[in-house]
Amino acid sequence: MATTRLIARHISKGETIAQSLTDSFDYGQNPEKTRDGELISAYRCDPKTADAEFLLSKARYKTITGREQKKDADILCYQIRQAFLPGEITPEEANRIGYETAMRWTKGNHAFFVTTHIDQHHIHNHIYYNSTSLDCTRKFRDFIGSAWAVRHLSDRICLENGLSYIAHPRLHSKGKFKHYGEWRGDNRPPTFQERLKAQIDACLAEKPPDMDAFLQAMAKASYEVKRGRGGTISFRAEGQERFTRLRSSTLGKGYGPEDIQAVIEGRAAPSSVRTESTRKVSLIIDIQSRMKNGKGPAYERWMKIFNLKQMAATLQYLQENGLLEYGQLEKRATEAADRFHVLSEQIKSIEGAMSTNAELKGAVVDYAKTRPVFNDYKDAKYSKKYLAEHEAEIVLYRAAQETFRRVLSGAKLPKMDALKAESQKLAAEKRAAYKEYRAVRKDMQEVITAKENIDRLFGLTDTQKNKEQER
Repeated sequence: MATTRLIARHISKGETIAQSLTDSFDYGQNPEKTRDGELISAYRCDPKTADAEFLLSKARYKTITGREQKKDADILCYQIRQAFLPGEITPEEANRIGYETAMRWTKGNHAFFVTTHIDQHHIHNHIYYNSTSLDCTRKFRDFIGSAWAVRHLSDRICLENGLSYIAHPRLHSKGKFKHYGEWRGDNRPPTFQERLKAQIDACLAEKPPDMDAFLQAMAKASYEVKRGRGGTISFRAEGQERFTRLRSSTLGKGYGPEDIQAVIEGRAAPSSVRTESTRKVSLIIDIQSRMKNGKGPAYERWMKIFNLKQMAATLQYLQENGLLEYGQLEKRATEAADRFHVLSEQIKSIEGAMSTNAELKGAVVDYAKTRPVFNDYKDAKYSKKYLAEHEAEIVLYRAAQETFRRVLSGAKLPKMDALKAESQKLAAEKRAAYKEYRAVRKDMQEVITAKENIDRLFGLTDTQKNKEQER
């Protein structure tokens, strides 16, 4: 489980850009917090000189684009704070997940470094990424919903790595507020509305003869029933502050008074029956652990109904995919996870190559633009006056040369046409890999969820699984 926060870093009052960057980065790289620097990883920058590198990229951006922001409005870098549940993850795993989060968030287009802090009871990451892109032609722009997007990405990566995640209460989507659990549909605390819908389904399954009998069944299930003016009906569960009105606009299609009446009179099937065939396979709930937290009997009934439905969906998934033996299921889960990680590494490799390609193209452009200036600088016998007048261009020239030495290691500089062709090829490979990646990820999530449900159903430990396979 990881919580996240996206922060835009501006110039601190009374400080220069360099001082602001240094202060922020020094805190993140504190040896006492990062096990003497062991828990620091980086992409396309050196954490020890990241402040200077980020500053240089801004100078290059100004030279290339001719654009410059006001000092107090300029964003120096962005920071993502990512905190994990105590005891759920090791420092090394946290740093690796932080690196993966940063890579997928920036798409390899921005330099970043990740520091993992272990000085508090919860392990947490500080991810710093440059607001200026690697090719220095554009900047990262914060957008509406960016904090949610970071959180959503972090949750997805946690799920892919077998970690829990937080079900946030409410999120805005397409003009309507939705419970975050509706986006995930997996292992999450149920909302009062979901519990109410499940209890309505359970009471309708008993085929009450009329609406009064249905409401009496809801009351027996520990729901407080309130009738209002105009025939409105509302329910309130144990621990719930406000009543929830029985209407489709609140609970969804199939849960309005007219829908309930239609089911009672036999004119329609219950909503649970209509949607059962398309139900997503989700993790069943550990009822015993939840009950230890003081949950009431109504909550326990909801969990039992939820688990029955999820086991039915799991059985349907296993039958449709021919996974009727535990060994087959375990093999399929392992193969799906292995293929997913192979594709993940392949995509990372492609993104790294694309980043190198972009860096070389940028260096070639800088070199071509600034070479005449540097030649004049040499002709002026490295005059300090000339350097002061053309410092930005000379810095770019030297940075381009340094890029050639570092990336090419003495190899011949490729032509721009060749670099562009390579860029197009890598982009095509990435699109193809991502297409398969999404399909494999979906398959992995389904089969692993099904396997965990089966393991939990039979209470299989690792030793018990081996015995079960032998049988």
